[in-house]
Amino acid sequence: HLPPSVRQARAEQLMTRFGLGDAFGKRVGEYSKGMKQKLALVRSLLHDPPVLLLDEPTSAMDPQSAKLVRDAIMELRQDKRTIVLTTHNLTEAEALADNIGVIRRGRIVAYGDMASLATRFVGPPLMELKTSQSLNGLAKDLAPLVKVVENGENWLRYEASNPAEINPQVLRRVLGLGIDVITLSQLTQTLEDVYLQIVEEDEGQEKKSHERTVQ
Repeated sequence: HLPPSVRQARAEQLMTRFGLGDAFGKRVGEYSKGMKQKLALVRSLLHDPPVLLLDEPTSAMDPQSAKLVRDAIMELRQDKRTIVLTTHNLTEAEALADNIGVIRRGRIVAYGDMASLATRFVGPPLMELKTSQSLNGLAKDLAPLVKVVENGENWLRYEASNPAEINPQVLRRVLGLGIDVITLSQLTQTLEDVYLQIVEEDEGQEKKSHERTVQ
């Protein structure tokens, strides 16, 4: 147990940190839902626990309050502390989590860091190359290096399992052919893309299992 003086000082510090400094004299019943969410986070941090469980920590918060909490969680990640966060906000989960678990019907159907989940369920990173002139058969020239999945008059997209190794080779090949490159960028693979693919595969497996049971 923390001594009362230490507990009081830490409570004031945390309340101020989460924008509740002006609410000291208010009854909790007068707090908005967002304020109550922040107060719950303050209470959970009061004893500086090594493991922190957060259930929808930014639910019902206005954008400014939600950012305050997200920033605080980012700071807490730097400590020697394990944070278990449950949320339906996929953008938030992607920004905050080192590892992500997807739960469906009480089962963990996927677990890993964002990069490994994206590769497993969505595929290798997809790069987009745009040039200042017509490609003139560039897709065929790049075939020994990469798998071109789509192309237009002055752009193409290819899979790059290891962008750091592949992209410099692609650029050397393109520039060597006298083609000016406007941009080479990686298309964003989001947690939403991953989640939708996980759900699709899980539902497919469940359907097959049901069909076998019926037979």
